[in-house]
Amino acid sequence: MAGDVKDRPAVAVKIENTHAARPQSGLEDADVVWETIVEFDVSRFIAIYHSHYPEEVGPIRSVRPVDMNVLAPLEGVFVYSGGQSGILRLVRDTHQIFALDENTGSSAMWRSRQRFAPHNLYGSVKGFAELAPESHSSSPDPGLAFAIEGATPTAVAEGEKVSRISLNMSVAAQPTWTWSKDKKMWMRSEGSEPFMSATAGQIGTQNVVVIEAKQFDSGFNAQNNAPVPDYDLDGMGVAHVLSGGKMITGLWEKSALTSALTLYDKNGKEVLLEPGRTWVELLPKSQGSFSTK
Repeated sequence: MAGDVKDRPAVAVKIENTHAARPQSGLEDADVVWETIVEFDVSRFIAIYHSHYPEEVGPIRSVRPVDMNVLAPLEGVFVYSGGQSGILRLVRDTHQIFALDENTGSSAMWRSRQRFAPHNLYGSVKGFAELAPESHSSSPDPGLAFAIEGATPTAVAEGEKVSRISLNMSVAAQPTWTWSKDKKMWMRSEGSEPFMSATAGQIGTQNVVVIEAKQFDSGFNAQNNAPVPDYDLDGMGVAHVLSGGKMITGLWEKSALTSALTLYDKNGKEVLLEPGRTWVELLPKSQGSFSTK
Protein backbone atom coordinates (compact mmCIF):
# COMPACT_ATOMS: atom_id res chain seq x y z
CA MET A 1 0.00 0.00 0.00
CA ALA A 2 1.11 3.58 -0.56
CA GLY A 3 2.62 5.36 2.42
CA ASP A 4 5.64 5.34 4.68
CA VAL A 5 6.86 2.14 6.29
CA LYS A 6 6.33 2.27 10.03
CA ASP A 7 9.59 2.23 11.96
CA ARG A 8 8.77 -0.53 14.39
CA PRO A 9 9.73 -4.19 14.81
CA ALA A 10 8.22 -7.22 13.18
CA VAL A 11 6.47 -9.25 15.88
CA ALA A 12 6.11 -12.99 15.27
CA VAL A 13 3.68 -15.05 17.35
CA LYS A 14 3.46 -18.86 17.51
CA ILE A 15 -0.22 -19.76 17.15
CA GLU A 16 -1.93 -23.10 17.66
CA ASN A 17 -4.01 -24.78 14.97
CA THR A 18 -6.09 -27.56 16.47
CA HIS A 19 -9.86 -27.91 16.90
CA ALA A 20 -9.50 -26.65 20.47
CA ALA A 21 -7.75 -23.50 19.22
CA ARG A 22 -10.23 -22.51 16.53
CA PRO A 23 -11.34 -19.92 15.71
CA GLN A 24 -8.06 -18.12 16.32
CA SER A 25 -7.71 -14.39 16.90
CA GLY A 26 -5.59 -11.97 14.91
CA LEU A 27 -4.45 -14.14 12.00
CA GLU A 28 -6.27 -11.87 9.55
CA ASP A 29 -3.92 -8.99 10.47
CA ALA A 30 -0.64 -10.83 9.87
CA ASP A 31 1.53 -9.70 6.95
CA VAL A 32 2.96 -13.21 6.56
CA VAL A 33 1.87 -16.51 8.09
CA TRP A 34 4.01 -19.66 7.91
CA GLU A 35 2.28 -23.01 8.40
CA THR A 36 4.51 -25.87 9.55
CA ILE A 37 3.96 -29.42 10.74
CA VAL A 38 4.84 -30.27 14.34
CA GLU A 39 4.65 -33.54 16.26
CA PHE A 40 1.56 -35.75 15.94
CA ASP A 41 1.13 -34.43 12.37
CA VAL A 42 -0.75 -31.28 13.38
CA SER A 43 0.12 -27.87 11.95
CA ARG A 44 1.09 -24.71 13.78
CA PHE A 45 1.38 -21.11 12.58
CA ILE A 46 4.09 -18.48 12.79
CA ALA A 47 2.17 -15.22 12.33
CA ILE A 48 4.32 -12.17 11.55
CA TYR A 49 2.99 -8.65 12.19
CA HIS A 50 4.35 -5.30 11.06
CA SER A 51 1.73 -3.35 9.07
CA HIS A 52 -0.97 -3.98 11.68
CA TYR A 53 -0.68 -4.74 15.40
CA PRO A 54 -3.93 -6.47 16.50
CA GLU A 55 -5.19 -5.96 20.04
CA GLU A 56 -5.62 -9.71 20.56
CA VAL A 57 -3.77 -12.65 19.04
CA GLY A 58 -3.79 -16.31 19.98
CA PRO A 59 -3.97 -18.97 21.24
CA ILE A 60 -0.20 -18.69 21.74
CA ARG A 61 1.72 -21.96 21.96
CA SER A 62 5.27 -23.27 22.27
CA VAL A 63 8.40 -22.87 20.16
CA ARG A 64 9.72 -25.38 17.57
CA PRO A 65 13.17 -25.76 15.94
CA VAL A 66 12.11 -24.45 12.52
CA ASP A 67 11.08 -21.09 13.99
CA MET A 68 14.62 -19.73 14.21
CA ASN A 69 15.28 -20.32 10.51
CA VAL A 70 12.11 -18.47 9.59
CA LEU A 71 12.50 -15.54 11.99
CA ALA A 72 16.22 -14.79 12.30
CA PRO A 73 16.26 -12.59 9.15
CA LEU A 74 13.62 -10.27 10.65
CA GLU A 75 15.70 -9.42 13.74
CA GLY A 76 12.49 -8.66 15.63
CA VAL A 77 10.34 -10.03 18.44
CA PHE A 78 9.30 -13.68 18.78
CA VAL A 79 6.45 -14.59 21.14
CA TYR A 80 5.69 -18.14 22.32
CA SER A 81 4.56 -20.01 25.43
CA GLY A 82 7.68 -21.93 26.40
CA GLY A 83 9.08 -25.17 25.04
CA GLN A 84 11.56 -27.97 25.60
CA SER A 85 14.83 -26.96 27.25
CA GLY A 86 16.91 -27.93 24.21
CA ILE A 87 14.74 -25.92 21.84
CA LEU A 88 14.73 -22.96 24.22
CA ARG A 89 18.53 -23.12 24.10
CA LEU A 90 18.31 -22.75 20.31
CA VAL A 91 16.23 -19.60 20.82
CA ARG A 92 18.77 -18.13 23.24
CA ASP A 93 21.60 -18.89 20.82
CA THR A 94 19.81 -17.12 17.96
CA HIS A 95 20.77 -13.58 18.91
CA GLN A 96 18.89 -12.05 15.99
CA ILE A 97 15.65 -12.86 17.86
CA PHE A 98 14.29 -11.07 20.92
CA ALA A 99 12.25 -13.77 22.65
CA LEU A 100 9.20 -13.29 24.87
CA ASP A 101 7.39 -16.08 26.69
CA GLU A 102 4.67 -16.13 29.36
CA ASN A 103 7.25 -15.03 31.94
CA THR A 104 9.16 -12.26 30.17
CA GLY A 105 6.13 -11.05 28.23
CA SER A 106 3.50 -11.51 30.92
CA SER A 107 2.52 -7.82 30.96
CA ALA A 108 1.18 -8.21 27.41
CA MET A 109 -0.44 -11.67 27.88
CA TRP A 110 -3.56 -13.02 29.52
CA ARG A 111 -5.57 -16.22 29.89
CA SER A 112 -9.01 -16.27 28.28
CA ARG A 113 -11.90 -17.58 30.38
CA GLN A 114 -13.58 -18.72 27.16
CA ARG A 115 -11.04 -21.50 26.56
CA PHE A 116 -9.44 -24.30 28.53
CA ALA A 117 -5.68 -24.35 29.17
CA PRO A 118 -3.35 -24.73 27.35
CA HIS A 119 -5.48 -23.33 24.51
CA ASN A 120 -6.27 -20.01 26.19
CA LEU A 121 -3.12 -17.86 26.18
CA TYR A 122 -3.55 -14.58 24.27
CA GLY A 123 -1.62 -11.37 23.92
CA SER A 124 -1.35 -7.84 22.51
CA VAL A 125 1.03 -7.42 19.57
CA LYS A 126 1.45 -3.73 20.41
CA GLY A 127 2.31 -4.72 23.98
CA PHE A 128 4.91 -7.20 22.74
CA ALA A 129 6.52 -4.56 20.51
CA GLU A 130 6.76 -2.12 23.41
CA LEU A 131 8.83 -4.66 25.35
CA ALA A 132 11.47 -4.91 22.62
CA PRO A 133 14.90 -3.35 23.30
CA GLU A 134 16.28 -0.76 20.88
CA SER A 135 18.45 -3.43 19.23
CA HIS A 136 15.27 -5.24 18.04
CA SER A 137 12.98 -2.27 17.39
CA SER A 138 13.74 -1.37 13.78
CA SER A 139 11.66 -2.26 10.74
CA PRO A 140 12.68 -5.53 9.06
CA ASP A 141 14.00 -5.90 5.55
CA PRO A 142 11.08 -6.68 3.19
CA GLY A 143 12.32 -10.22 2.45
CA LEU A 144 9.81 -11.35 -0.18
CA ALA A 145 9.47 -9.05 -3.20
CA PHE A 146 6.16 -7.41 -4.16
CA ALA A 147 4.81 -5.90 -7.36
CA ILE A 148 4.69 -2.17 -6.64
CA GLU A 149 4.73 1.05 -8.70
CA GLY A 150 2.74 -0.46 -11.54
CA ALA A 151 4.57 -3.80 -11.75
CA THR A 152 2.58 -6.99 -12.39
CA PRO A 153 2.75 -9.95 -9.98
CA THR A 154 4.78 -12.74 -11.56
CA ALA A 155 2.08 -15.41 -11.22
CA VAL A 156 -0.48 -13.09 -12.84
CA ALA A 157 1.87 -12.40 -15.76
CA GLU A 158 3.26 -15.90 -16.30
CA GLY A 159 1.01 -18.39 -14.50
CA GLU A 160 -1.78 -20.77 -15.37
CA LYS A 161 -5.30 -20.26 -14.05
CA VAL A 162 -6.02 -22.15 -10.82
CA SER A 163 -9.27 -21.98 -8.89
CA ARG A 164 -8.21 -24.12 -5.92
CA ILE A 165 -5.19 -25.78 -4.35
CA SER A 166 -5.65 -28.64 -1.88
CA LEU A 167 -2.65 -29.44 0.29
CA ASN A 168 -1.85 -32.75 1.96
CA MET A 169 0.75 -31.62 4.48
CA SER A 170 0.15 -34.56 6.82
CA VAL A 171 -2.67 -36.90 7.80
CA ALA A 172 -4.01 -34.20 10.14
CA ALA A 173 -3.23 -31.06 8.12
CA GLN A 174 -5.02 -30.72 4.78
CA PRO A 175 -5.85 -27.07 4.13
CA THR A 176 -7.47 -25.80 0.94
CA TRP A 177 -7.19 -22.38 -0.70
CA THR A 178 -9.93 -21.31 -3.16
CA TRP A 179 -9.73 -18.23 -5.38
CA SER A 180 -12.54 -15.71 -4.84
CA LYS A 181 -13.07 -13.40 -7.83
CA ASP A 182 -15.33 -11.17 -5.74
CA LYS A 183 -12.90 -10.70 -2.86
CA LYS A 184 -9.79 -11.03 -5.06
CA MET A 185 -8.26 -13.26 -2.42
CA TRP A 186 -7.44 -16.88 -1.76
CA MET A 187 -9.90 -18.10 0.90
CA ARG A 188 -8.78 -20.80 3.33
CA SER A 189 -10.62 -23.92 4.46
CA GLU A 190 -9.64 -26.70 6.85
CA GLY A 191 -10.71 -29.71 4.84
CA SER A 192 -14.23 -28.83 3.74
CA GLU A 193 -14.90 -26.27 6.49
CA PRO A 194 -14.19 -22.53 6.04
CA PHE A 195 -11.27 -21.44 8.20
CA MET A 196 -12.66 -18.65 10.35
CA SER A 197 -11.23 -15.86 12.46
CA ALA A 198 -12.83 -15.16 15.82
CA THR A 199 -13.52 -11.59 14.72
CA ALA A 200 -13.16 -11.22 10.94
CA GLY A 201 -14.91 -14.08 9.16
CA GLN A 202 -13.17 -16.48 6.79
CA ILE A 203 -9.42 -16.02 6.49
CA GLY A 204 -8.15 -14.88 3.09
CA THR A 205 -4.83 -13.83 1.59
CA GLN A 206 -3.47 -12.27 -1.60
CA ASN A 207 -0.67 -14.82 -2.00
CA VAL A 208 -0.13 -18.48 -1.19
CA VAL A 209 3.45 -19.74 -1.41
CA VAL A 210 4.06 -23.49 -1.20
CA ILE A 211 7.65 -24.30 -0.20
CA GLU A 212 8.80 -27.89 -0.70
CA ALA A 213 11.49 -28.62 1.90
CA LYS A 214 12.94 -31.78 3.41
CA GLN A 215 11.48 -32.64 6.80
CA PHE A 216 13.64 -34.49 9.33
CA ASP A 217 13.64 -35.57 12.97
CA SER A 218 15.08 -32.73 15.05
CA GLY A 219 16.10 -35.08 17.86
CA PHE A 220 13.80 -33.34 20.34
CA ASN A 221 11.07 -35.74 21.37
CA ALA A 222 7.62 -34.76 22.63
CA GLN A 223 5.18 -36.75 24.75
CA ASN A 224 5.55 -40.53 24.44
CA ASN A 225 8.81 -39.95 22.53
CA ALA A 226 6.97 -38.55 19.50
CA PRO A 227 9.55 -37.03 17.12
CA VAL A 228 9.53 -33.26 16.71
CA PRO A 229 10.15 -32.44 13.03
CA ASP A 230 12.40 -29.74 11.62
CA TYR A 231 12.93 -28.57 8.02
CA ASP A 232 16.02 -28.15 5.88
CA LEU A 233 15.79 -24.53 4.71
CA ASP A 234 19.46 -24.20 3.80
CA GLY A 235 19.90 -24.20 0.05
CA MET A 236 17.34 -24.38 -2.74
CA GLY A 237 14.10 -26.18 -3.56
CA VAL A 238 10.84 -26.13 -5.50
CA ALA A 239 8.31 -23.37 -4.83
CA HIS A 240 4.77 -22.85 -6.09
CA VAL A 241 3.38 -19.31 -6.03
CA LEU A 242 -0.31 -18.41 -6.30
CA SER A 243 -1.47 -14.84 -6.89
CA GLY A 244 -4.50 -13.38 -8.65
CA GLY A 245 -6.11 -16.72 -9.48
CA LYS A 246 -2.97 -18.07 -11.18
CA MET A 247 0.00 -20.27 -10.21
CA ILE A 248 3.61 -20.62 -11.27
CA THR A 249 6.26 -23.14 -10.26
CA GLY A 250 9.78 -21.93 -9.59
CA LEU A 251 12.48 -22.14 -6.94
CA TRP A 252 13.13 -20.91 -3.42
CA GLU A 253 16.59 -20.13 -2.09
CA LYS A 254 17.92 -19.46 1.40
CA SER A 255 21.67 -19.31 1.89
CA ALA A 256 22.01 -18.98 5.67
CA LEU A 257 20.11 -18.76 8.95
CA THR A 258 20.07 -14.98 8.75
CA SER A 259 19.20 -14.82 5.04
CA ALA A 260 15.65 -14.16 3.91
CA LEU A 261 14.00 -16.73 1.66
CA THR A 262 13.93 -15.59 -1.98
CA LEU A 263 11.62 -16.83 -4.75
CA TYR A 264 12.59 -17.21 -8.43
CA ASP A 265 10.58 -18.07 -11.52
CA LYS A 266 11.63 -20.71 -14.09
CA ASN A 267 13.83 -18.11 -15.83
CA GLY A 268 15.74 -17.27 -12.67
CA LYS A 269 14.06 -13.90 -12.17
CA GLU A 270 12.90 -12.92 -8.70
CA VAL A 271 9.18 -13.49 -8.19
CA LEU A 272 6.99 -10.48 -7.45
CA LEU A 273 4.01 -11.16 -5.19
CA GLU A 274 0.66 -9.39 -5.16
CA PRO A 275 0.81 -6.50 -2.66
CA GLY A 276 -0.97 -7.72 0.48
CA ARG A 277 -0.90 -10.67 2.82
CA THR A 278 1.02 -13.89 2.19
CA TRP A 279 0.66 -17.41 3.59
CA VAL A 280 3.66 -19.72 3.28
CA GLU A 281 2.83 -23.43 3.37
CA LEU A 282 5.92 -25.46 4.36
CA LEU A 283 5.18 -28.72 2.54
CA PRO A 284 7.28 -31.76 3.59
CA LYS A 285 9.22 -32.83 0.50
CA SER A 286 8.45 -36.39 -0.69
CA GLN A 287 5.88 -36.80 2.12
CA GLY A 288 3.42 -34.02 1.39
CA SER A 289 1.51 -33.40 -1.83
CA PHE A 290 -1.04 -31.09 -3.39
CA SER A 291 -3.57 -30.95 -6.19
CA THR A 292 -5.03 -28.05 -8.13
CA LYS A 293 -8.28 -27.42 -9.93
